[in-house]
Amino acid sequence: MEGTAELNSWREELASLVEETGIPFTGDGIGILTPELTTNKSLFESVDTEETAESFKDQIKGFAKAWAELMTELGKGCKDVVQQTLLTEESYIVKKTKGPLKEVSVKLRFFNEFLPEDRDPVHAWSVIFFVFILALAALTVNKYDSNHQTVKKVYVHPPSAVRVMLPDGRYMAYREVGVPADKARFSLVTPHSFLSSRLAGIPGVKVSLLEEYGVRLITYDLPGFGESDPHPNRNLSSSALDMSYLAEAVGVKGKFWVLGYSSGSLHAWAALKYIPNRIEGAAMFAPLINPYESSMTKEEMSGTWKNWTRRRKFLYYLARRIPKFLGYFYHRTFFSGKHGQINKWLSLSLGNKDKTLVKTSDFEEFWQRDVEESIRQGNTKPFIEESVLQVSNWGFSLMDLQVQRKCQRKGIFPWLQFMYGEAECELTGFLGPIHIWQGMDDMVVPPTMSDYVARVLPNAFLHRLPEEGHFSYFFLCNECHKQIFTTLFGNPQGPLDIVDVAPTKENGEVESICADSAIGI
Repeated sequence: MEGTAELNSWREELASLVEETGIPFTGDGIGILTPELTTNKSLFESVDTEETAESFKDQIKGFAKAWAELMTELGKGCKDVVQQTLLTEESYIVKKTKGPLKEVSVKLRFFNEFLPEDRDPVHAWSVIFFVFILALAALTVNKYDSNHQTVKKVYVHPPSAVRVMLPDGRYMAYREVGVPADKARFSLVTPHSFLSSRLAGIPGVKVSLLEEYGVRLITYDLPGFGESDPHPNRNLSSSALDMSYLAEAVGVKGKFWVLGYSSGSLHAWAALKYIPNRIEGAAMFAPLINPYESSMTKEEMSGTWKNWTRRRKFLYYLARRIPKFLGYFYHRTFFSGKHGQINKWLSLSLGNKDKTLVKTSDFEEFWQRDVEESIRQGNTKPFIEESVLQVSNWGFSLMDLQVQRKCQRKGIFPWLQFMYGEAECELTGFLGPIHIWQGMDDMVVPPTMSDYVARVLPNAFLHRLPEEGHFSYFFLCNECHKQIFTTLFGNPQGPLDIVDVAPTKENGEVESICADSAIGI
């Protein structure tokens, strides 16, 4: 009984030391594994497995959280380093920028009046700037997506050109529109500009208009462009000879007119220099000259370069110094296999009328087809060669085309002839008419270039076109084309009339007489 009382007193004492939890303490099974616990062993094992799986996820979350905290602390550390080294009062950067930033802050402080009174300006403007950056990025992405969705792939058309063999064995592709050779009052040969082809000619000119003026329009692919074979050693002299060979091969009798547009005028100038006896006259539209021409005045030089984009200036520099690098840019633009906007591909600045024109479906259709024909051979070398020709020494100067009176003054006999009579003199330069049309809002070939040409060639006729751009007057304008033909050829007289005459008794051959034989073709 005494032992039992002692045991009960021990239990009561232990129970008095434990807080009341609502669970009765009996003291049974202390240190002894009961059967109920042994039967629930599998339950504890499953719980341990779930805790192990959850702990792996927790480890990943913990690692990410720890990494974020580490980067946060690193950023705070960098911030402290910058504040303690670069942003101190003795820092060189602070000394140089403190004054200007303070002035700007004072000038812009009035913007704080638009903020709520309970907002810290520093915090508020930081949030506004961040939101502005996000909105700008979203607009840029949306604009890129909209442009990206409308991109059209370049299609290579089956060969369709008529080709003639030149004396050196190369083939040249050409195209003729208008009246046939035997009825042509005027033959007009047109070399195309950069990133163009024989399909360009006079863009949008109507066949009925050509027939009205009796014009035979002949266009051709430059070497390596379209379906023409490349030239191994191309220059402006060889370009003029190609033009002469082509005219002879297609049956142009006598002299012909040459038309040069933009960079295509390089080949027209070359024709005036190297084959002047074949040229009746020249029509130039926004004629490009070498932008590094040393005989240009400072005003002409600055007016030429000021409106060009930085990318275009850089491409001119590459063409002049490192032309091989141009292939990289060409592969990213018009050799990428996709169509693009003309001002983006050629790095052009456009005037108001040009911006409106290039957005029309007619211009886009014409431009894309012309580009597809131009790059059909997939070779960038001809384009690099053409770019180099634009900025290198042409082998002649435009001043060489100026009409001058040249007299023989060498030796003693010319001097004696001068004393007792008139010396023998002859006119040099290009003696035919030169007409130049220049849009005053042209930002591709600026008006200062045509001003330079008019200065060195005072006999040339310069037609200034107010509010016209680089494309707006020459492309897809029937009324403009009619004005051009009237200026060059006078009133329309239609094609020549051919009259067959009976064979002569002397040789029995049939002769053809032109009703208007006094007019040369």
